Amino acid sequence: MTTAVKKVPSDIAIAQAAKLRPIRDVAAELGLSDDELELYGKYKAKISLRALESRPHTGRLVLVTGINPTPAGEGKSTVTVGVTQALRRLGKNAILAIREPSLGPVFGVKGGAAGGGYAQVVPMEDINLHFTGDFHAIASAHNLLSAMLDAHLHHGNASGLDVRRITWPRTIDMNDRALRNIVVGLGGLSGGPAREERFVIIPGSEIMAILALATGLQDLEARLARIIVGLRGDKTPVRASDLKAQGAMTLLLKDAINPNLVQTLEGGPALVHCGPFGNIAHGCNSVVATKLGLALGDIVLTEAGFGADLGAEKFFDIKCRFAGLKPEAAIIVATVRALKMHGGVKKERLALADPAAVQRGSDNLRRHIRNVKKFGLPAVVALNRFITDTDEEVEVVLALGSAEGVEVVRCDVWEKGGEGGVAVAEALLGLLKTAKGGGGAAFKPLYDEHRPIREKIETIAREIYGAGGVAFAPAAERALELLPKLGLGETPVCMAKTQYSFSDDASQLGAPSGFTLHVRDILPSAGAGFVVALAGDILTMPGLGKSPAAERIRIHPDGTIEGLF
Repeated sequence: MTTAVKKVPSDIAIAQAAKLRPIRDVAAELGLSDDELELYGKYKAKISLRALESRPHTGRLVLVTGINPTPAGEGKSTVTVGVTQALRRLGKNAILAIREPSLGPVFGVKGGAAGGGYAQVVPMEDINLHFTGDFHAIASAHNLLSAMLDAHLHHGNASGLDVRRITWPRTIDMNDRALRNIVVGLGGLSGGPAREERFVIIPGSEIMAILALATGLQDLEARLARIIVGLRGDKTPVRASDLKAQGAMTLLLKDAINPNLVQTLEGGPALVHCGPFGNIAHGCNSVVATKLGLALGDIVLTEAGFGADLGAEKFFDIKCRFAGLKPEAAIIVATVRALKMHGGVKKERLALADPAAVQRGSDNLRRHIRNVKKFGLPAVVALNRFITDTDEEVEVVLALGSAEGVEVVRCDVWEKGGEGGVAVAEALLGLLKTAKGGGGAAFKPLYDEHRPIREKIETIAREIYGAGGVAFAPAAERALELLPKLGLGETPVCMAKTQYSFSDDASQLGAPSGFTLHVRDILPSAGAGFVVALAGDILTMPGLGKSPAAERIRIHPDGTIEGLF
């Protein structure tokens, strides 16, 4: 049995038809003064870090995460926005804190990433495009360091940097596979030394990770100074500070570090700041935006990229550890459609009822529930509704939740906005009311960051992914020996792997167990304060598909935008 739904316009049509509140009014409702705002037109503003100085962080933090994503769609951002809207309908001072979208996915596979249906952040087209210029500032700071590095080589290489051991790439916010591996310096004597080079997409840039974790300008500059650009012949590091680059880089980021304030479709406050990917970076919005939300609101909902095996693990083990955050509950987003795909159903057959496939695919959800509990948090499952869901299929998920001791609540925020998320919001409030000790007292990271890098990787692989072991390639083995000598042995680990599977093989859906995780290299991210373990064939520069979303995006003479779904 299915339930009919009304015809819902496209995301961009809904967003452009919305009547927005002046952002000054949204800010005033939070207790922010005009002196704490930098307006970017009528509906966007940046909030000065001064707003953090005199306000205690008394709000309660909730993470929204999900199962491993599939082409069927899960709607994690949509649920995050919709449940925040629902909490405000229930009279709670709830604030949304999410990441900024990247142009790469917008023009590549998604066509927009600011929620969906009647659970969006607006102005949607601005947020998805150039917004307040944060990504451009990150690109400028990143590529300034690249330019200063090559100028340093051209003018004598006083630092003794080994050009064969340069680790600092260039960056661009676009999916461009041709830039994964290139050669620079082919202009003769005036072009600098010829060398191999590569690009990473901006959400994978270390500058993005640094900006997301920095607590202020002074901390930002100190982190930028620690960036390792490469090694000398004796394998000692050359840092951004050796190139005297950190001051100018900080200047380029002086506005970007301030969180962005926009609003949901229902007029509630939304902090949208920084955008590291969850598969190749740490997948969380900025520390300063989250702390600002905790200072201005009673409940802050934030999301972490992709499934709980990636985004949630990094949120808990990296962001919360660095920032001293104590989350108190989690919402795990799932859909019947995605569970059917994890159960072996092809995308073109998802409209057909198949409770048995839901049962098979539910192993994926079960492991994510158990993983979240390993961090000491209670959880509720938000079952994001699709028109093709049958009662029998939904019952399979409800039974799983009962067996795992979590409530599964149907969610319909895409069609109904905050109204469709009230049941999830009420379940969340119930968790917060009974949270052990309150204030995130039950929260605990997965591992001790002072343990050896190898042990931390093996712990994540075994406890979160379900791996039977880890195989380290020769490059990774060399890194395991070198990184502690660079002062990076006692840091968290940022795992970079496919988002589609618990394993490093994207085709292994569901909940594979006992597999070997293959780590091909481990890279320093000294400014961010962690090391990045590359597993499987994960790429730090995506490519466009055969029919990218960009082909369907246009603007009409009257200003109407088409294709930003």
